[in-house]
Order: sequence, then structure tokens, then C-alpha cells
Amino acid sequence: MQALLVIHNLLRWLIIIFGFWTVISAVSGLSGKKVFTPSDGKSNFFFMLGMDIQLLVGLGLYFSGVWFDQLKHLGDAMKNANLRFFTMEHEVMMIIAWVLVHVGRVMVKKAPLSSAKFKKSLLFFGIALLLILIATPWPFREAVARPWFRWF
Repeated sequence: MQALLVIHNLLRWLIIIFGFWTVISAVSGLSGKKVFTPSDGKSNFFFMLGMDIQLLVGLGLYFSGVWFDQLKHLGDAMKNANLRFFTMEHEVMMIIAWVLVHVGRVMVKKAPLSSAKFKKSLLFFGIALLLILIATPWPFREAVARPWFRWF
């Protein structure tokens, strides 16, 4: 369980880096009227790949930990901010972000023009990154705080 937590924490940073890379690439492409390059496609591919791996690790944590057991007492869990966050809020927002990244990747690939690709990138990946940042248990969030880096 501890190893999964460490992996989940470290992957978070990679996903945030790839997410910002993708969004900055989209903003740069739109503002500079650039052509969508393979590098732009790689940024959102790595963002999606990181999200896929993170989802698998997260599901492993969820179903092997105490959070899944809390569903038996969902009413009580909803009254506690920490339990509610880790039983429902975190998972739901992250799965929505995961879906947005996958849909965004397909929409970007299908878009005919570079400007359309950058607009779709900014929309889908920008919203996904925002959800990820909101659903992350940062150390400054009192009720759900977790360390910046988790080690063994």
C-alpha cells in the first residue's frame, strides 16, 4: 500500500508537468498562430499516458484501502470532509479529468486545422488540468492535506 501511495504521489507531479506543457503549448500555438507539430501531439499523449497509469494506481489504492470500505457507511462519510473527499470527490473529479483528457486527445487528432487543434487542446486539457489541481489533496488544504512528496 505504501509503495502505491509513493507511486501515486510521484505520478501526480509528472501529470501536472505534462498538463502544463500541453496547456502552455496550446496557448503558445493560439497566440503565435503556429502550426500544430508532433511535439504538441507528444505533450498531450504523455499527459494522457500519465493519466492512464495514475488511474490504475489510484484504483489499486481505492479498492485496497479504507476508502472503498467507507461506501458501506456513505451517509457518515459525507458528514466528514476528509472521508467525503477521499471517498467521492477526489475520485469523481479525477475520473472526469481522465475522460476529458481522452476525449480531448481524440478531438485534437480529428481537428483539421492547427488553430482548431490548439483551441481544443486548450479547452479539454485546460479544464482537465484545472480539475486535477482542484482535486489534489495539497498540504495547504486543511481537511484533506497530504505532503508535497510522500516517501517510503
